[in-house]
Amino acid sequence: MPEPLADAGKSINQFPVIAKGDILLTMVYLGIDPTAGRRPLNYAILDGRLNILAEGEGLAADLPELLSSYPEVLCAVDAPLMPNRGLMAQPEVRARYDLSAKSKTWSQYRVCEYELRRRNIKLYSTPGEVENAPTWMQAGWKLYELLREQGFETFAPDSTALRQLFEVHPHATFTVRLGHVPYRKDTLEGRLQRQLLLCEEGLHLPDSMDILEEITRHHLLRGTLNFNGLRTHDQLDALASALTAFYAHTKPNEIALVGDPADGQIVVPTAELKAHYE
Repeated sequence: MPEPLADAGKSINQFPVIAKGDILLTMVYLGIDPTAGRRPLNYAILDGRLNILAEGEGLAADLPELLSSYPEVLCAVDAPLMPNRGLMAQPEVRARYDLSAKSKTWSQYRVCEYELRRRNIKLYSTPGEVENAPTWMQAGWKLYELLREQGFETFAPDSTALRQLFEVHPHATFTVRLGHVPYRKDTLEGRLQRQLLLCEEGLHLPDSMDILEEITRHHLLRGTLNFNGLRTHDQLDALASALTAFYAHTKPNEIALVGDPADGQIVVPTAELKAHYE
């Protein structure tokens, strides 16, 4: 049985805040990597200095207790915001992208998914019927419902709501911040690369280069490699999601809302997407 979410009882007053002009900011940045079934979700919470206030795993049902400590939250969730509304099958939308109205190519994707995939940022396609969606997507939609019950509104750059949420795709976050497609996330080099990037972005994490020094002939032969401090790919996805939330709040001119609001936008931390990522 998964453990409850850690740090759920801490008061926000115990954590550092940052001053921006005369305004004291207590906004925190929550990244969630949801899963399906009995497997727990991963989450990470950053403050305005990119300190990790909390990270761990747990069940969606545990989130209200965790969120009770944080009145001001910008939350990024690695799951589709809504089912496919069929926009990419509509002739007027297809014309916008010079796609044939007679063809069904790309019609299984939401606009945001098409916009990323055509740039070589690979991601899922979201079906239009909830019952046809993978269980992890269905779990994501239930998570959004839970968050809305906790007072979250859909993100808008000019909104003053204290609790907002948006869809994020960690692979896109890593790609645009690196400037190219990263190594596979389920490989050692992919994890090292992602953690190193997060360190470069300012997150207070163990440096991947220090961890890499553990890979010596002696340790390999003896089977004594120690990767303590190196996060799993699920943990890195949660941290990248939280970093994207940080960008959306503190660097609004350095984000892009990809897609059409009618079928859900994905927030990525770059002012301008490249035409293609190698």
